[in-house]
Amino acid sequence: MAVGVNSNKSLYKIELSLLRYIPGTIAFLYLMNSILSYLGIDILLLSILGGMSILPLLFLYITSYAFKFCVYHRMFLHYILICDGANYIDYYCNIPLSDRSLFIAHLTLAGIFLFIIVYLKFKVCKH
Repeated sequence: MAVGVNSNKSLYKIELSLLRYIPGTIAFLYLMNSILSYLGIDILLLSILGGMSILPLLFLYITSYAFKFCVYHRMFLHYILICDGANYIDYYCNIPLSDRSLFIAHLTLAGIFLFIIVYLKFKVCKH
Protein backbone atom coordinates (compact mmCIF):
# COMPACT_ATOMS: atom_id res chain seq x y z
CA MET A 1 0.00 0.00 0.00
CA ALA A 2 2.85 2.40 0.74
CA VAL A 3 4.17 2.07 -2.82
CA GLY A 4 0.93 3.49 -4.21
CA VAL A 5 1.04 6.43 -1.80
CA ASN A 6 4.64 7.25 -2.75
CA SER A 7 3.87 7.09 -6.45
CA ASN A 8 0.88 9.39 -5.92
CA LYS A 9 3.09 11.88 -4.07
CA SER A 10 5.64 11.72 -6.87
CA LEU A 11 2.92 12.26 -9.46
CA TYR A 12 1.56 15.18 -7.42
CA LYS A 13 5.03 16.79 -7.29
CA ILE A 14 5.50 16.32 -11.03
CA GLU A 15 2.08 17.86 -11.67
CA LEU A 16 2.85 20.90 -9.50
CA SER A 17 6.20 21.40 -11.22
CA LEU A 18 4.61 21.22 -14.65
CA LEU A 19 1.86 23.64 -13.63
CA ARG A 20 4.48 26.09 -12.39
CA TYR A 21 6.61 26.04 -15.53
CA ILE A 22 4.09 25.57 -18.34
CA PRO A 23 2.75 29.17 -18.36
CA GLY A 24 6.28 30.65 -18.58
CA THR A 25 7.23 28.19 -21.29
CA ILE A 26 4.13 29.00 -23.32
CA ALA A 27 4.71 32.74 -22.90
CA PHE A 28 8.31 32.28 -24.10
CA LEU A 29 7.09 30.29 -27.13
CA TYR A 30 4.58 33.07 -27.90
CA LEU A 31 7.35 35.66 -27.82
CA MET A 32 9.69 33.54 -29.95
CA ASN A 33 6.91 32.88 -32.44
CA SER A 34 6.21 36.63 -32.72
CA ILE A 35 9.87 37.48 -33.23
CA LEU A 36 10.49 34.75 -35.78
CA SER A 37 7.24 35.49 -37.60
CA TYR A 38 8.26 39.13 -37.98
CA LEU A 39 11.58 37.97 -39.41
CA GLY A 40 9.73 35.81 -41.93
CA ILE A 41 10.59 32.51 -40.24
CA ASP A 42 7.62 30.23 -39.66
CA ILE A 43 8.29 27.33 -37.31
CA LEU A 44 5.11 25.29 -37.03
CA LEU A 45 6.45 23.42 -34.00
CA LEU A 46 6.32 26.63 -31.91
CA SER A 47 2.62 27.00 -32.67
CA ILE A 48 1.96 23.33 -32.01
CA LEU A 49 3.78 23.33 -28.66
CA GLY A 50 2.77 26.76 -27.42
CA GLY A 51 -0.57 27.45 -29.05
CA MET A 52 -3.42 28.03 -26.60
CA SER A 53 -7.16 28.18 -26.71
CA ILE A 54 -9.53 29.53 -24.12
CA LEU A 55 -10.25 26.26 -22.28
CA PRO A 56 -6.64 25.30 -21.42
CA LEU A 57 -5.96 28.91 -20.46
CA LEU A 58 -9.01 28.88 -18.18
CA PHE A 59 -7.81 25.58 -16.67
CA LEU A 60 -4.38 27.07 -15.94
CA TYR A 61 -5.96 30.14 -14.32
CA ILE A 62 -8.22 28.05 -12.08
CA THR A 63 -5.37 25.69 -11.21
CA SER A 64 -3.10 28.58 -10.24
CA TYR A 65 -5.73 29.74 -7.74
CA ALA A 66 -6.53 26.21 -6.54
CA PHE A 67 -2.87 25.54 -5.71
CA LYS A 68 -2.41 29.08 -4.32
CA PHE A 69 0.36 30.07 -6.72
CA CYS A 70 1.86 33.52 -6.26
CA VAL A 71 0.50 36.31 -8.45
CA TYR A 72 3.69 36.34 -10.49
CA HIS A 73 2.80 32.90 -11.92
CA ARG A 74 -0.43 34.32 -13.31
CA MET A 75 1.39 37.19 -15.02
CA PHE A 76 2.49 34.73 -17.71
CA LEU A 77 -1.15 33.77 -18.20
CA HIS A 78 -2.16 37.45 -18.41
CA TYR A 79 0.53 37.97 -21.08
CA ILE A 80 -0.77 35.00 -23.09
CA LEU A 81 -4.36 36.24 -22.77
CA ILE A 82 -3.48 39.76 -23.93
CA CYS A 83 -1.35 38.48 -26.83
CA ASP A 84 -4.12 36.16 -27.95
CA GLY A 85 -6.67 38.94 -27.65
CA ALA A 86 -4.56 41.32 -29.72
CA ASN A 87 -3.92 38.61 -32.31
CA TYR A 88 -7.63 37.76 -32.58
CA ILE A 89 -8.56 41.42 -32.94
CA ASP A 90 -5.89 41.89 -35.60
CA TYR A 91 -7.03 38.76 -37.47
CA TYR A 92 -10.75 39.54 -37.43
CA CYS A 93 -10.76 43.36 -37.43
CA ASN A 94 -7.39 44.05 -39.10
CA ILE A 95 -5.68 46.52 -36.77
CA PRO A 96 -4.48 49.35 -39.02
CA LEU A 97 -0.80 49.10 -38.06
CA SER A 98 2.19 48.01 -40.05
CA ASP A 99 3.89 44.71 -39.29
CA ARG A 100 6.75 46.64 -37.72
CA SER A 101 4.40 48.59 -35.44
CA LEU A 102 2.65 45.40 -34.33
CA PHE A 103 6.03 43.78 -33.71
CA ILE A 104 7.13 46.74 -31.59
CA ALA A 105 3.81 46.55 -29.70
CA HIS A 106 4.41 42.84 -28.98
CA LEU A 107 7.97 43.53 -27.80
CA THR A 108 6.78 46.42 -25.63
CA LEU A 109 4.08 44.23 -24.11
CA ALA A 110 6.63 41.48 -23.44
CA GLY A 111 9.00 44.00 -21.86
CA ILE A 112 6.32 45.41 -19.60
CA PHE A 113 5.26 41.96 -18.46
CA LEU A 114 8.85 40.85 -17.98
CA PHE A 115 9.48 43.86 -15.73
CA ILE A 116 6.33 43.14 -13.71
CA ILE A 117 7.19 39.43 -13.45
CA VAL A 118 10.72 40.11 -12.22
CA TYR A 119 9.47 42.72 -9.75
CA LEU A 120 6.80 40.41 -8.36
CA LYS A 121 9.14 37.43 -8.17
CA PHE A 122 11.83 39.23 -6.15
CA LYS A 123 9.85 41.84 -4.20
CA VAL A 124 6.45 40.28 -3.52
CA CYS A 125 6.71 36.48 -3.87
CA LYS A 126 9.61 35.52 -1.65
CA HIS A 127 9.51 31.74 -2.15
